[in-house]
Order: sequence, then structure tokens, then C-alpha cells
Amino acid sequence: MSKSILLIGSNGQVGTELQHTLASNYKVIALARPEIDLTHPDKLRQIIRETQPEIIINAAAYTAVDKAENEPENAHLINTVAPQIIAEESQKLGSFLIHLSTDYVFNGNSHYPYRETDSTNPLSVYGQTKLAGEIAIQQNCPHHIILRTAWVYGTYGKSNFVKTMLRVGQERSEVRVVADQIGSPTWAQDIASTITQIIPQLTSENAGIYHYTNSGVASWYDFAIAIFEEAEKLGFPLKIANIIPITTPEYPTPAKRPAYSVLACEKISQILGTYPPHWRQELRLMLKELQGKSL
Repeated sequence: MSKSILLIGSNGQVGTELQHTLASNYKVIALARPEIDLTHPDKLRQIIRETQPEIIINAAAYTAVDKAENEPENAHLINTVAPQIIAEESQKLGSFLIHLSTDYVFNGNSHYPYRETDSTNPLSVYGQTKLAGEIAIQQNCPHHIILRTAWVYGTYGKSNFVKTMLRVGQERSEVRVVADQIGSPTWAQDIASTITQIIPQLTSENAGIYHYTNSGVASWYDFAIAIFEEAEKLGFPLKIANIIPITTPEYPTPAKRPAYSVLACEKISQILGTYPPHWRQELRLMLKELQGKSL
């Protein structure tokens, strides 16, 4: 009998990929809004108690980083309160909880990849509420894996940096992109694959926080150039001619972002038995998958 998994946030970038990677080996109960609403704690408890899953994967979050500055209550409900409830119910059921978190729990002042044990100090409401969610899980459910990732893009979901750049590149000849924020672009499919590989190894000894991103580093400017170069090779219709590097102050946003948020992935690589593939290679594969689909 295959294990039952409650997948919360099943229609997002990672959630949609998880539906594909988990389907053949597990009984997946895939829920997203409006069936499940993380702003309604009682309903969330009820769903978990009714489904009684052996594993819960929370791939849902309030991810509108700038909007969160003006909607802190909503961000708090979805990113902090909901994970606490999921953790409490998971503990009562004896379930294992896998929860997605973010590089934005760090302030970006480091010059070396952040390890799981490094001090957190988020700069934004989004980062603060995600960190509070992590803490709530740690306090309420010892059988958990918190998987921090970064700069996520994918074929599915409404919007991400790759899709935005492709849209802009089809409409305009010039784009200005921030060049002084450094991270690791990460394909949603690789995150889903990693979670799927981790599941058979879920034990109390392996519980804790892990970092997972594609390997290699880039600025948003580097990432944009790579998107256009790879898309051009594949024959995407592009007007873009100039990509202009700018500084963070030249592109002011309501939420502060970490200038450097590269995550060290050695810990999870030991469990997986392999190091994450390079971001440029995975970008190429994603664009091939995206060809012919609407942006």
C-alpha cells in the first residue's frame, strides 16, 4: 500500500511538478485554493484531520514579496499561522511534514554560501513571516524537513522571472535588470524531484532544515542574459536587443532583498548522493519544455 500524501499548494510552480513526480508511487491528495484556504485555520485543521495523511507537503506560501509589505496580516496568516497549524496536526497524526521555505530568511550580508546553521535575519515582511513559520514548525513537529530554496522558476505557475523576461523580450527591444543581487536560479522541477527522492529516506535522524538550489551563482542580470541567449537558440520570438545592468537603488521596491543569498547545498547532497545540477543547464531544459506553451 503506497503512502498517502497531502499536497498543499498543488497548483503552484513546485506543487504542479510534485503532482507529476509523486503520482506513480504515492496516493496524493492534491489541494489548492479554493478547496483549501490557508487564511482559514479551522478549515485547514479539518481537512488535515479528514484526510489523515502519512506525509504532508506544504508547497503553498504568500510569495508576493513587495505586496506583503502592505499586507503583513495576510502574509502572517499564510506563512506563519498556517505552517504552525499544519505542524500541530501533523504531530497529532504522527505524520512527517515537508515544508518549503526561502533564502529570504537571510539578510544577504554574507560573502559565502549560507549554511543551514547560519544566523537568520530577514529584511522583509515576507522573509520575517517565512522564518516565523519555520520556527513554528520546529517547535510543534519534530518530524519535519524544512527545505529552503531560492530564485524559483518553472513551466507552471502564473509568473516567474523567466516567463517575465520572455514576455518583455517579445514586446520590447530594451530591458533594465538588477546586477548587484546574487543567487542561484532554481528550476521547480528539480525541487520536486529532490522532495520525491527524500521521501523514502524520511526518518527522525534526517529531520531538520536543508538547503536546495541548482548549483552555480548569477545576478538577475546574468540570469536575464542567459534566458535570452538560450531562448534565441531555441527560436523563441524575441525583439530584445539591449539588456542594461542597473543597481538595486535604481530599481527601488517596497521590500528589501538580500544582496547575496547563495545557499550551501552540501547537507542535502549527502542524502541525495549527488550535487544539484547547474542552473544554466536546467534553464535550457525548462525552456525546451516551455516551447509552444503560452507564457
